[in-house]
Amino acid sequence: MSQSQQANKISLLIIDPQNDFVDPNGALSVLGAAQDAERLAHLIQRLSAKISSISVSLDSHQRYDISHPLWFYDHNGEPPAPFTVITADDLSQGKWFTQEAVAEHTLSYLRTLESQGRYPHVIWPEHCLIGSEGHAIYPVIQEALHEWSARPCRLDYIYKGQNPLTEHFSAVAAEVPVAHDPQTQVNHDLIRELKQSDQIWVAGWARSHCVGNTLRDLFKWGGQEFAQKTLIITDTMSDVSGFEAQGEAVVRESLDLGARLTEVHQLIH
Repeated sequence: MSQSQQANKISLLIIDPQNDFVDPNGALSVLGAAQDAERLAHLIQRLSAKISSISVSLDSHQRYDISHPLWFYDHNGEPPAPFTVITADDLSQGKWFTQEAVAEHTLSYLRTLESQGRYPHVIWPEHCLIGSEGHAIYPVIQEALHEWSARPCRLDYIYKGQNPLTEHFSAVAAEVPVAHDPQTQVNHDLIRELKQSDQIWVAGWARSHCVGNTLRDLFKWGGQEFAQKTLIITDTMSDVSGFEAQGEAVVRESLDLGARLTEVHQLIH
């Protein structure tokens, strides 16, 4: 690596490049993600020597999870359908129920989540179950990472979502951190790594959720300094269908803070 490349440290942050999101047959498939993934893999392969470090977040869930249907049930003992929105009022007024052991926590969680104003609590299809095929990295990206990692550079994997008591969209911190679980707290190692970078390139799925909340948290903890050196690679990410407005809102917020938009062909030129 030349001195000029060493002086310009580029960190690539890839959010949740997993089969359940990227594969068209995945449990929570994001429309357009497979095509995004081909472009992202091409970028990694073409600019292998230019990228100084890569951090990859991996959504990692159990079946019994606050964001999955099994957590809640109605008067008939039936779980909510995927994409059902559940509010604190729904729980306190008896529209939905949870197991007694987690009832108090769940109500507190929903109230805290709603007070943050980012999004409502959505029940997702069971996805990215630890050890499942859906949890694995989409093959074309895995191959590109495998080739890239045959160099003396930093490749980090960030496991998020393992605590069933909280949703964990962001690679930086859980949406409502659990006091006794450090893995749900702010990932200061990632913040320190990115602080040393001259540029932060961001890709992944979905823009409307895990990418978007990661960007918000990066700028919350890294400030405008992070935003001004962040490039959002727009053709390597897509939104969960029906949440496009949420994805667009994240982009507007990021641009207002100084982040920039780019596409793969602009970086490769």
